[in-house]
Amino acid sequence: MADPIISLIQILIFPGLIFLFILGLIFEWIDRKVFARFQNRIGPLYTGPRGFLQPLADFIKLLTKEDVTPRYVDKFLFNLLPGIAPVLPVFASFYLPLNGYPILHPFEGDLILIITLMTIYTIIVFMAGWVSTNRFSSIGAARAILQFLGFEIPMFISLASVAIDSASLSITYIADHQPIPYILLQPLGFIIFLIALQAELERVPFDIPEAESEIVAGWLTEYSGPKLAFFRLSNNLMLVFGAGLTTAIFLGGGSGPILPPIIWYLIKMVFVVILSTILRTVFARLRIDQVLSGAWRYLIPLAILQLILAKFLAVLVM
Repeated sequence: MADPIISLIQILIFPGLIFLFILGLIFEWIDRKVFARFQNRIGPLYTGPRGFLQPLADFIKLLTKEDVTPRYVDKFLFNLLPGIAPVLPVFASFYLPLNGYPILHPFEGDLILIITLMTIYTIIVFMAGWVSTNRFSSIGAARAILQFLGFEIPMFISLASVAIDSASLSITYIADHQPIPYILLQPLGFIIFLIALQAELERVPFDIPEAESEIVAGWLTEYSGPKLAFFRLSNNLMLVFGAGLTTAIFLGGGSGPILPPIIWYLIKMVFVVILSTILRTVFARLRIDQVLSGAWRYLIPLAILQLILAKFLAVLVM
């Protein structure tokens, strides 16, 4: 009886669903605080100590807002997609070795499963805007799918470079077998992955699918109340997953002296979140043509070069 109970606790509480939800709110608070400091502002202040509970208050507030379903939307998908969106990053995070070992049993090829889940999330974002039958939502959805397609390719190539070097497609194996973190062995791959991750999370300078000064809120324009709350939650969970995947692949997971693996893992994840915040602080929003040109002309060729170098080094080592 003990093993099923322990497994249930891991899935629901730690390091599972509730832990990921809380971590997503904490990362949002860190992101907003760091972003504010770079702009000489204070950021969240009043709700909780130093505004620590402001992300939770915003989530609860959205849950209590009126839930509006426009007349001409595809009502089935319009109501279904916000509930599915948070599930994907949570399920993907279950394969990250946050506490030294993932919640779900790791297997040779779980990195491919993670890539598939990220692609499905991209499709959900596109469909959420497309079924809204709103001109701003449609433009945002088209921008999102073009941006995601352009940046997923170099992201996956950079992951493939690490997989070739480590001779494994298991996230846990890659995280545990890094005598030197891959951020040092493959710095170009890390930079490519970080930029692509910024685009996947639609964070400045890649927030063009939701550009409020151009298309209101892009693919999110028609969503309000609980639906918007769940999409915001899914974005926080994607930030957790993205930081966790970066930590596992490039920063050696939870490896480190003295402290438990979970502490080291969280420290490294916070480092990734702060890097992401710095990127969205120092750059302005790009145009859609600049976004696509940057991906296809520069990032993808550099990712292919990184893949060739990784294969060459792997052959030399063998």
